[in-house]
Amino acid sequence: MYDIKALYEAESVSHAVQLLVEHKDADIIAGGSDVLVQMREGRRAGKELVSIYGLDELRGVSMEDDGTIRIGSLTSFSHITKDPIIQKYINVLGEAVDMVGGPQIRNIGTIGGNTCNGVTSADSASTLHAWDAIVEIAGPEGIRRESIHDFYIKAKKVDLRPGELQVAILIPKESYEGYYGNYIKYAMRNAMDIATLGCSVNVKLSQDKAVIEDVRIAYGVAGPVPLRATHAEETGRGKAVCEETFEQVAAAVLQDIAPRDSWRASKAFREHIAQVLCKRALKESVRLAGGAINE
Repeated sequence: MYDIKALYEAESVSHAVQLLVEHKDADIIAGGSDVLVQMREGRRAGKELVSIYGLDELRGVSMEDDGTIRIGSLTSFSHITKDPIIQKYINVLGEAVDMVGGPQIRNIGTIGGNTCNGVTSADSASTLHAWDAIVEIAGPEGIRRESIHDFYIKAKKVDLRPGELQVAILIPKESYEGYYGNYIKYAMRNAMDIATLGCSVNVKLSQDKAVIEDVRIAYGVAGPVPLRATHAEETGRGKAVCEETFEQVAAAVLQDIAPRDSWRASKAFREHIAQVLCKRALKESVRLAGGAINE
């Protein structure tokens, strides 16, 4: 069933890097919910695999001394959803990954695997974009960090160089402190389906809750990679919390997205629901932030 040339089990991050350097064409396998399916379909036939599944050092959620939230790349979706740090500070990420597949997939699937696949439909991806997440990567030259916006290069292609693996995702304190967010996934079915479009919004309100001090809007399946709606964000910053602002922000989304036609939905339909989801997620984020919506 699985045409595997060889399987190497990493004993540490440095050992994983060594194995990847020695076996340049090897693929990394963690939970295996994607890799094994692709191998069974013949898309990775005869591959060498480097398993990092046994590296417990890459599991779990913690808070660093400067307030940065650190999510190990092998942390499962189920763990993220239930983690108290996630629930207290960035609960929307837990809600987003809780929409991935079914319970079995969420128990085995990892945040690192979900992002390293490079697919635009990954439920975690747009939410991490909205949090201005930073990706931590280990490789032959040591540790490097880059914005998740730069990590995605093109469809199904991320910035992992020879010998490298993703080890953590970081959310800086300044990216979440005072922000409240909401993620909405539109799919053809209510469960176990890939997103037709996903929208994640974070807002920070003024002290009197009357003005949108800052807003971040991110999408999945609105382009070849997850993306931020920068024109829409600029439209909303400094504006009053009211229906007119929500309408203006939603309309501005069309300047940022570039969805395609597919069997799941037409480009026109995706453009329509992108505006609808933005408005809904923005309103809910404002409500969570304590804002009163004036019609």
